[in-house]
Amino acid sequence: MEVSTSGMNSETSEKLVYLHQDEINRSSTYLYLKRAMDIVGALCGIILLSPIFLIVAIAIKIEDPKGAIFFKQTRVGKKEKAFKMYKFRSMVTDAEERLAELRHKNEVSGAMFKMKDDPRITKIGKFIRKTSIDELPQLINVLKGEMSLVGPRPPLVNEVEIYTRYQKQRLLVTPGCTGLWQATVRNSVGFEEMVELDLEYIKNRSLIYDIHLILKTVCMIFKRNDAY
Repeated sequence: MEVSTSGMNSETSEKLVYLHQDEINRSSTYLYLKRAMDIVGALCGIILLSPIFLIVAIAIKIEDPKGAIFFKQTRVGKKEKAFKMYKFRSMVTDAEERLAELRHKNEVSGAMFKMKDDPRITKIGKFIRKTSIDELPQLINVLKGEMSLVGPRPPLVNEVEIYTRYQKQRLLVTPGCTGLWQATVRNSVGFEEMVELDLEYIKNRSLIYDIHLILKTVCMIFKRNDAY
């Protein structure tokens, strides 16, 4: 279905193609198998990667003994439902408070904040972000059903507040630890391009596609990339 919009940033004077709900949930078998893969994958990941969890936890504590190991942040998931997303802490403890003074240095367009040389990132934080190790605790979110292994990244509450109706389509499915843009272009594109890649994934998602993106993500972890 095509809907004409106006007065909404990039949507001005454009005809945007919106997703149909029946397209999104067209296969109950796929959704069942996807959830099964999430549970098995998350359990195996937590067990196999537990030595890395321990090493990273110790490293974080050595650098900042008073800081927490994990960072919990409110994110927006499927159907705009908020949840607490887990990460290894990669920033100083007052990172959220210092964000306001860095807003003008944002290096990506749109609702997200990204800064390559963010002064809030710790030494161990730079490494675990570069290798995406900081994302591993999200396997807990996957087990809880708040996230999937593959899907659009869950945005912050303040980001969703300025989303257009078109951009909110990212929230029609369960968010993921990785997805199409993370497994391909990563931070080399702006917010609008990221939205288009997420919608492309939603329209074409399948079990084979999910496995393909998981494998691509694993490969990217073991080579140099532009994560920050």
